[in-house]
Amino acid sequence: MPHPMAKVASPRSKFTRAKAAELFAALAADRPDPRTELDFVNPFTLVVAVALSAQATDVGVNKATKKLFAVADTPEKMLALGEAGVASYIRTIGLWRNKAKNVIALSQKIIEDFGGEVPRTRDELVTLPGVGRKTANVVLNEAFGEPTIAVDTHIFRVSNRTGLAPGKTPDHVEAGLERITPPGFKKGAHHWLILHGRYVCKARTPECWQCAISHLCAFKPKTPDPQAPAIPKPAQVHRR
Repeated sequence: MPHPMAKVASPRSKFTRAKAAELFAALAADRPDPRTELDFVNPFTLVVAVALSAQATDVGVNKATKKLFAVADTPEKMLALGEAGVASYIRTIGLWRNKAKNVIALSQKIIEDFGGEVPRTRDELVTLPGVGRKTANVVLNEAFGEPTIAVDTHIFRVSNRTGLAPGKTPDHVEAGLERITPPGFKKGAHHWLILHGRYVCKARTPECWQCAISHLCAFKPKTPDPQAPAIPKPAQVHRR
């Protein structure tokens, strides 16, 4: 589905389609089986997990949802818990009060409007409370195998830093990625980019010395390996 912002002017990729294919091939070789690090047992629990992950870490969300999903892995069971019940499991997650409210509201909407099944289109998913375009794209990709790309802070950083899909907003970056990513790599692109940003192309200090795509990246200067021996400086010449 074309991105609604695709027609908005944004910086063009510094990559050719062939160079983009080389970049994704390198990321695929580095991480051959990319997948979300959020724990879930079905599409419904994935929706909940992704909604809870906003401004929270996957590790923190997984700790909370391990017990929550053990007792409520369907909209009906979640609704039966009630807002206070959900809140009791997710108090360690940021913004837990509002998130508990959204989890109950989205559970009720799934039951009332979609027969208890998670909808399979973006337009329907974003009608669920607490579910925006990014969350919908994650669910479509991970649960239903759609070639969607959800732009979070890691993907936004990697796309701009490498020059693959520069843009001032997540919408612009997503549109750019949809244009430049070769079809054969679209299914895994979201995961390759987010994991690369999380573990290698870090915000403060990108670990360029162990980057699988450093030879393709437009970022300068590259960050040197802090463990590498220092290069001795040339001896100073003392003139008389």
